[in-house]
Amino acid sequence: MLDRVGAPYEAIDITGDAELEARYRAWLPVVEIDGERAFVYYVDEAALRRKVSQAP
Repeated sequence: MLDRVGAPYEAIDITGDAELEARYRAWLPVVEIDGERAFVYYVDEAALRRKVSQAP
C-alpha cells in the first residue's frame, strides 16, 4: 500500500529480535509515521494517504 501511495518507508522484520517482538507482536501490522503509531491491525488507504500528506 505504501508503494501505491508513493511514500518512502522502512520495513522492519521483528523476527528474532526479542525486544521488538515483545513491543510489537500483539499490534501487527503496525504503521508508525515519524515515530508516532498511526495504524494497528488494519491500514485504511485513504487515511494513510491523508496522514502521509500531512507528515513533515
